[in-house]
Formats: sequence, structure tokens, C-alpha cells
Amino acid sequence: MAFNQIIQLVGVVAGSGFVIILLWSALFPSHRIWPPQYYSRLTAIVTWIATLAVFGPALWLGVTGWGSLGLPDWLRFGPGLLAVLLGNVLVWPAAFRFGFDQTSGDTGKLMTTGLYRYSRHPQYVADMLMLAGWAVLSASASALPVIFAGIAALAAAPFAEEPWLRETYGAQYDAYCKRTPRFIGVPRETGS
Repeated sequence: MAFNQIIQLVGVVAGSGFVIILLWSALFPSHRIWPPQYYSRLTAIVTWIATLAVFGPALWLGVTGWGSLGLPDWLRFGPGLLAVLLGNVLVWPAAFRFGFDQTSGDTGKLMTTGLYRYSRHPQYVADMLMLAGWAVLSASASALPVIFAGIAALAAAPFAEEPWLRETYGAQYDAYCKRTPRFIGVPRETGS
């Protein structure tokens, strides 16, 4: 097996593993894996290693398979590059505002302002935008399976987290859900 095939396998297995864990957690919230039932530094380390096991292969395969899909340059260096840049501009301030522990699954303050006014999960939206942009910019056929697995995991994550958020923050979270879209949109006025 060639090195890039191993890298691709790692990325697809990590992304697919995330999807399975998130679907399990969404379907069986009392036995959830994500968000973690008990947070520790080990939880944070495992979370970030698993995340890098998706993003790292996507990046590597994008570079090594650069342009193999034959997409036109205007598409790659226009919308593709813009999506990568915009995703990064959006995700990092949100992640830093959340903090390392809370981004890794620890309980913290319910965020409802800034980007969280327009999306209950702006970090996931920004990461999906970044991966989709990378798929177009790199135009790499070998990166696509990893990118698709990563996007599927990011799209599934809110469904695993929201029962826990409702349990943790109660009425405050319910009110937030009424006015704020899950993925992205204009906040709704609730009249209260």
C-alpha cells in the first residue's frame, strides 16, 4: 500500500469514526461519547489528535494530489481560496473565544453573541466551509474521501451536542434555539 493510500485510509477512518460516534451520541444521549460524559486533559488530547487525523490527511492529500481533478483556476483560486480563508477567519476567533477546554468538550459558558448570534455551531460551519474550500482549491481526487468524511462528521456534531446543551443549560438554551439557526442564518425575533 502506497504512503498516500495509508494517509487517505487514516483520514477516512478518522472521519467515519467521528460520524459513528456522533450518530451514536445523537441516538443514545444517555450513553453519549460526544460531548464527553467526563472531561479531562486526556479527553482534550484525544479530541485534538482525532481532529488532526482528519484535517492533516486532507491537507497532505490536497497538496500531493494538487490539481488532479482538473478544475478551472478561476474556480480554485476564486471561490475555493475564498472559502478556505473565510473558514479560517471565522473558526479561529470562535475557538479562541470558547477556549481550549470548552472547544474540547468541557462545560463552560453558553455562547450566544458574536458569531453565535447567527449560528449555534459557527465553529462547525467554518470548518465545513474550510474543508469544502480546500476540496475546490486543491482539486485533489485523493483528498475528496477524507474531506467528505470530515464534512459529514461536522454536520452530524450538532445533533450529538444539542441534547447535552439542552440538559446543561435548560431554558436558556431553549430560548437561544428559538432565535438562532442551527447552522447559519438571520437570528429570529422571539418577542420575549
